[in-house]
Amino acid sequence: MQRPIYLHSPGGNVEQSYVIGRLLRSRKAVARVGRTIATACAAGTQLDAACLKIKNAGGEVEAELTTRNAMCNSACGYLFLGATSREVAPDAAMAVHNSRLMLVIHGHPPAKLVADARQRQIETSNRARTAFVAAMGISHELDDLIRTVKFESPHTLTRGELHRFGIDTRTLAETTWTLEKGARPSISKFAMLKKENGASFRMMEWRLSCENKDRVPLRSAAEIDETAVGKSTILMAASADTKQEAGGFPLRVGKYEVWSGALGSDMVKAMLASRTLQVRETTPMPDGKPNATTFEIEVTSLAPVWPQLSASCASAMISAKSPWPASPWPTAPGPATLSPSVSATPSATP
Repeated sequence: MQRPIYLHSPGGNVEQSYVIGRLLRSRKAVARVGRTIATACAAGTQLDAACLKIKNAGGEVEAELTTRNAMCNSACGYLFLGATSREVAPDAAMAVHNSRLMLVIHGHPPAKLVADARQRQIETSNRARTAFVAAMGISHELDDLIRTVKFESPHTLTRGELHRFGIDTRTLAETTWTLEKGARPSISKFAMLKKENGASFRMMEWRLSCENKDRVPLRSAAEIDETAVGKSTILMAASADTKQEAGGFPLRVGKYEVWSGALGSDMVKAMLASRTLQVRETTPMPDGKPNATTFEIEVTSLAPVWPQLSASCASAMISAKSPWPASPWPTAPGPATLSPSVSATPSATP
């Protein structure tokens, strides 16, 4: 099994990215957008002088791999397209824009001569990009979009665009279970599920909070299907023991449906022993018939972080009145959490 290559970069040289992208294609590489957080400098920026000294000292550096706020922007995207298998997690980002062209001019040539040279360079750059995108098997729609995006204002590709362009064709994209530290610790997972009748995706979240009287609070939230009428139901079962179930009737909070409940010890044990959590949503439709959507989310990443939640809960000041996270869905954390920063200005000079 080939190990994935994780990319995290604001950009670089476009021509060189084509070369590396073709190399990745020849190696049938697996690529994902992700970054590492060195444990020794987790409290810093990961780019400060002290942290860079640790990373450049040589030898093994202990680090955590995460997709949260990871980016693959500008020229990095062309490297990414070279891989034969590509994944962009819901909490990572891929941003594109037109390249910034650099002309080296000697002397004082006429303005028209400079303008003509610039136009020829733009046309050459466009042809090279069009050819590369096509060679990687990506839809021409990506190339068409890039032509319209100014260098100064990168466009973050939506989940629908990633799927439609053929960059990440999964119908269900999900994060791993991640520990959220703070005054009210929790473990969360986000996912984007493609709607059955359309090209758009629905955002979903699952969140486990600190144990309360031998029961573990679980909150499940999802964007409402605008075609649905009446009350929906959600049912979740652990694959290791499908008799262990949780679910019910979610409440509507804005454009989201939120179900909150508490899991018994048997359900928690079953989840920790499972590979997947089987989810079934039943939604009434305008014609009176129920529409059932069934999918699975992974839970193999839950077991490694579960002890960390217990340790964080033991040291945190938890309110005795409520076991739930301080802010209700979707205020925090919620959809805003799934908008990774792409503010770093990509540097692309073909």
